[in-house]
Amino acid sequence: MQKNRFRLNLRRYWANDRINYSIRVLIALVGVALPCWHLGLTTEITPLVLGIIAAALAETDDNLTGRIKGLAMTLTCFLIASFSIEILFDTPLFFAIGLFVSTFSFIMLGAIGARYASIAFASLLLAVYTMLGADTSPNLWYQPVILLAGAAWYGSLSLLWHIFWPNQPVQQSLARVFSEFSHYLDSKSKLFDPVSNLVPQPLRIEAAQKNAQVVAALNSAKATLLHRARRGHPNATGDRFLKIYFLAQDIHERASSSHYRYQDLAVTFQRSDVLFRFQRLLTSQANECRAVSHALAMGKPYHHSIESIRALDELQESLIHLKSQNNPEWRSYLIQLDYLFKNLATVERQLSNVSNPDAAPTDPDIELADTEARGAKEMWKRVISQFKPDSMLFRHALRMAIALTVGYGCIQLLDLERGYWILLTTLFVCQPNYSATRQKLVQRVIGTLGGLLAGIPLLYLFPGQEGQLVLMVLAGVLFFAFRTVQYGLATAFITLLVLFCFNQLGEGFAVILPRLGDTLLGCLLAVLAVSFILPDWQANRLHTVMASAIKTNCDYLAQIIGQYRIGKKDSLNYRIARRDAHNTDAQLSTAISNMLAEPGRYRMCTDESFRFLTLNHAMLSYISALGAHRTRLEDEHTHQLVAQSHRLIHAHLDSLAEQLSSNQVVPTLVIDTEIEQRLAQWRDEDSTSVRMVLQQLHLIHRMLPELHSLANKLAARTNKKAVEVA
Repeated sequence: MQKNRFRLNLRRYWANDRINYSIRVLIALVGVALPCWHLGLTTEITPLVLGIIAAALAETDDNLTGRIKGLAMTLTCFLIASFSIEILFDTPLFFAIGLFVSTFSFIMLGAIGARYASIAFASLLLAVYTMLGADTSPNLWYQPVILLAGAAWYGSLSLLWHIFWPNQPVQQSLARVFSEFSHYLDSKSKLFDPVSNLVPQPLRIEAAQKNAQVVAALNSAKATLLHRARRGHPNATGDRFLKIYFLAQDIHERASSSHYRYQDLAVTFQRSDVLFRFQRLLTSQANECRAVSHALAMGKPYHHSIESIRALDELQESLIHLKSQNNPEWRSYLIQLDYLFKNLATVERQLSNVSNPDAAPTDPDIELADTEARGAKEMWKRVISQFKPDSMLFRHALRMAIALTVGYGCIQLLDLERGYWILLTTLFVCQPNYSATRQKLVQRVIGTLGGLLAGIPLLYLFPGQEGQLVLMVLAGVLFFAFRTVQYGLATAFITLLVLFCFNQLGEGFAVILPRLGDTLLGCLLAVLAVSFILPDWQANRLHTVMASAIKTNCDYLAQIIGQYRIGKKDSLNYRIARRDAHNTDAQLSTAISNMLAEPGRYRMCTDESFRFLTLNHAMLSYISALGAHRTRLEDEHTHQLVAQSHRLIHAHLDSLAEQLSSNQVVPTLVIDTEIEQRLAQWRDEDSTSVRMVLQQLHLIHRMLPELHSLANKLAARTNKKAVEVA
């Protein structure tokens, strides 16, 4: 029994991507520390370890060919960065110019894609590592060669790992999708509390935030699958995972849909158990998503639980009991509950198909949208397109280049021997926006202080080289284990690693106070840069994000309405429109959260922004319900009403997007009440699909006046603030 539990825990840890990452780092560090200790190469340990760290930070997922190309590109960038430092180190003026140009250029490479952004950051990091040891380097090539040797060793180990476990990243990315689904379904279940005073806005905001995490996980899974496809077309080995990904997309569309106003349902059925049954079913499905996540991560078959099926059956019995009472006041509401039940029943069926994705019906169009740049010309176009003041990447690149150059100027003016930690801190702390920078700053200072306080007794307790090498390896592994989840703790471990590295050169205690002072100065430079050099205050760009959210919702709705005439088809264009709508909804949620972390004088229209987020997410939920129930409508009269209503909604949404984009106050638009009345009424003989389409369009239509009003309020307050500042 104990043996089986140990094996289960071992497989669980092995399935965790952070643990896998840490194991590779552990093997790489041990592979460097042991030979250096055995051969007495004390001075070579530090640059080898730093090379491993830089290479591990540059690592991104890809297929074998892509990883080989990525490693070659990484080593080339590392070579350029390291040799440039060695060549210009003794000429401060040219060094400062080179630092500015290289920093700006490397960060602008991020316009090509996430892989290039990781390589660019790691190259800048390696350049700073080269600065740390430039004074003691015996010749021009010594440090670059050893740093690259460490990077090449980790890169080779990563390639070997991929050869043995090529699909592990795919399994882990899909596991993260279902893990985030579980949190999202838990948040959606709170909307089914049968209380008469239900206030849905806070719950909608929470759901929008959880949805943003689901969207991020789906995007990551798509990128992982795309790396194993050719021009968007998957190979045979990735076909099963691709089908699971499409199942996840369908589940997301259904889980994110809303069929009616939750507060109205809560008032009507507060004395019934039916909403509790819906809540229990959602909670059960959330637990099933956790089970799917666990099975995918561990590479085991998933077995659908009887608990979730029982919850679905009991919900159906509760609905049958309510219908048998023939209460005329409940008629329209029971129709809504029927839509909800059918939707969740389909989610249940899709979850049960995860173990056998071939059994699920799939669209023949299984191409993934490939957005990666192909060829030097396209890459160059992407970089050039970002050379404009309103580009966030351009602002961040300029901001970082100035901050690092000023930091180098401080080192020269104050004659700081180990001052290059200022640049190291600025590089890690300075982020594209104020909110992320402030969060990193606090964690960096606390982590550095904690690492230094822990390092002093450890240096006394383990004065020998062997003990410090063991601690150095452990610190390096723990840094990568906590880097993405507890950055403050990760900073403490990397501080310990640096202390042990420099103690190998006899400078352990000497670097403690300078390390703390340089960290504080680097943090100060980062905050000043993000606050005063082309600052990206979220309130100034919020109207643009809102406009994008409305525009993508409009495009998503247009794709759906077209399929009510031709029939359901999960085409590539449809999936792109759906993903764009969810992406912009997630970006809106993130932008508002970032604004709340900024200084009070830069925040504007907080209440209106949250209300807009609530309405936008509700609209996306109503549109998703239309997408979840897509089917061909045969009645021409219904088609005419749907087309007329859609044209009206489309015109309003286009006008709203244009108004938000230009940030102007416009006269109040007249809403067509006749269309609203026709949408609000349907005939008893109308089919379920007809009633559902008319109802969802009516829910969207009734939002338009408040959305226009919010857009005017936002524009008025923003313009007033701009006049006051001027």
